[in-house]
Amino acid sequence: MPLSPLRLLAPLLAALALVACQEGPSRPACPAGETCLEFGNNTEPATLDPQQSNLIDEFQVIGDLNVGLTTDAPDGAPIPALAERWETSADGLVWTFHLREAKWSDGTPITAEDFVFSYRRILAPETASIYAYLVTLLKNGAAVNAGEAAPETLGARALGPRTLELTLEHPAPYLPELLKHLSFFPVPRHVVAEKGDAWVRPGTYVSSGPYQLVSWRLGEYIEVAKNPHFWDAEAVCVDRIRYYPTPDQVTAERRVAAGELDINTGFQSNRLSRIEEAMPGYARTHISLATSYLSFNTRDVAAFRDPRVRKALSAAIDREFIAEKLLRAGQVPAFAFVPPGTANYVEDGPTTSFADMGFEARQDLARRLLAEAGYTPERPLKIEIKTGNTPDTTLIIQAIQADWQAIGVDVALVQNEGQIAFAAYRMRDFEVGAMSWYADYNDPLTFLELLKSDTGPQNYGDYSNPRYDALLAAANAQPDLEARARLLAQAEALMLSEDALAPIYFVVNKALVNPRVTGWVDNIANFHRARWLCVKGAG
Repeated sequence: MPLSPLRLLAPLLAALALVACQEGPSRPACPAGETCLEFGNNTEPATLDPQQSNLIDEFQVIGDLNVGLTTDAPDGAPIPALAERWETSADGLVWTFHLREAKWSDGTPITAEDFVFSYRRILAPETASIYAYLVTLLKNGAAVNAGEAAPETLGARALGPRTLELTLEHPAPYLPELLKHLSFFPVPRHVVAEKGDAWVRPGTYVSSGPYQLVSWRLGEYIEVAKNPHFWDAEAVCVDRIRYYPTPDQVTAERRVAAGELDINTGFQSNRLSRIEEAMPGYARTHISLATSYLSFNTRDVAAFRDPRVRKALSAAIDREFIAEKLLRAGQVPAFAFVPPGTANYVEDGPTTSFADMGFEARQDLARRLLAEAGYTPERPLKIEIKTGNTPDTTLIIQAIQADWQAIGVDVALVQNEGQIAFAAYRMRDFEVGAMSWYADYNDPLTFLELLKSDTGPQNYGDYSNPRYDALLAAANAQPDLEARARLLAQAEALMLSEDALAPIYFVVNKALVNPRVTGWVDNIANFHRARWLCVKGAG
């Protein structure tokens, strides 16, 4: 079709934008006497509602605006937040939290009823929260979420203004970790009751954490300022933060080098050595609790319901080349889903059936499996990979495309902006999806629960196996941590034997942090709350 005038201008506008970036810093002025932080945050959030959020870049902003019963220490460990302390019943099912005297950013007291309201809201069927499955840990949570039980039956009760009782479906030794997750954050009952979903707009957004929302200029930045009602406001160094969408990582790198940004949450992996040479002290890398993997849409693609096809495609991927030659930032080839270093797990977890084979042997295996499944050079398997469009993702999927073409598969690639790609995954508008899962809490269940038959949209491939579900249920009912770990390992082994997904590599956390920023602690959870940061010489 003929190009519109806007399309004709697009290359020129892009070139002008690049020149503008290269001309010098355009850091906004910081109000006199304040400390300001300019934060590159990868993608534009779709929402700042803790109960509607899905993307890790949203978590950064929401987690600076809000806290839950617990929160992240500088090293990512759980520490008390809105709860000062808690007790647990002998059977691990009843947890009683004693809240501190805390206020919302508008000065209204935060009460136990706010938590009860919030947990009922996230589980309400009409909320359609993608993370509701985490909160089904509460007694009757699944039934409430399905509309089969009244909200009042949920295992969350206010025993007083500052005493909250949570009753669980099963023991959860990881609960303090889980309560850091934004799905367990309270929302301001008094504002949501009046404004509904519009409560998240600037001017009506009320937060529970160290910062409050000032403005949101779509496509430009989100600005927050210190919350004077936060109980520990005096210890918060940074007064004002702007979060910028930085989807182009090379441009973001230039902006950090020029002083426009203090932090950017990522960089192009294969540029690490150049960055270390040109910007010594800026690049931060640390192994993460995260796995990059492929999801196969078994619901809509008949070929993927054949485990031989899934195994062939997974086996044919040259993980070593991707991690060690393409990315080159410390990523580790993955033949399992649960990353090493995950708490409450076995020391040497299960792996795929082909983990000990060399790449050529894996490709030979893949060809045999495809032939057994009825695919030949005359009748090749034809598939489409749909992904986001980051530089790392582009490198990865092009390598996988070449690997699959080498075993006779006809592969098409479709790339979109990250939010568009994940919306397609949730709607099952894909055949093969490339994604990464970052642990919501430090326990193997945060990975393995994704593949439960009743998890919902985040079980992107719609894997379903009653034996798998039963093993997870047995693990949840097991109070002994070692026995629980063995049951979880059996579940992962079963899932990997069926190649429910194709793990590619274990992720490395990457960030560019100006050395004048203090308080940034590299950690496996990759949580860096702004309340712990400061900027030397800022103004």
